[in-house]
Amino acid sequence: MRETVTEQEPNQNPEQNLTQSQDELYMRRAIELAGNAEAEGEVPVGAVVVLDGQVIGEGWNRSIGQHDATAHAEIMALRQAGKVVQNYRLLDAVMYVTLEPCPMCAGAMVHCRIGKVIYGAPDLKTGAAGSIMNLLSYEQVNHHVMCESGLLEQECRAQLQAFFKRRRAEKKAEKQARRAQ
Repeated sequence: MRETVTEQEPNQNPEQNLTQSQDELYMRRAIELAGNAEAEGEVPVGAVVVLDGQVIGEGWNRSIGQHDATAHAEIMALRQAGKVVQNYRLLDAVMYVTLEPCPMCAGAMVHCRIGKVIYGAPDLKTGAAGSIMNLLSYEQVNHHVMCESGLLEQECRAQLQAFFKRRRAEKKAEKQARRAQ
């Protein structure tokens, strides 16, 4: 009887695949949460904080509805996570967020000493995790946050682009309606 040998593709590690599929699962949850923001008329950004394989914080943009400039998805998720672990320090936690963090959110991640952030789409206007600046590993800060980018990037980007395209069309229609009156 002959044994069949199957070759494993290079860099095809089953443990890595498990981690990747878990990462995608959490990012898909962040995309769902971004849908909550969109339903509330907010920019569709969602965030999930995971510690030891458990979701401990979730959030979505709520700045407009809460009249609070700090109510970004990441901040909302960090607040919830801190309450769950009863500590503002979130060592070893991982944040999944659909859009690259802004300076405020990146600063909060450094301050709470989160272990890692994984984001989907880059923010080429205010991104503080490498696009415009990188506050997550700024040389002079006391804690550096590991960072990965591009997880489900196209899905995250498409969600944001569709929102802004619709919003521009709505504004244009409003302007035309005012002119018609």
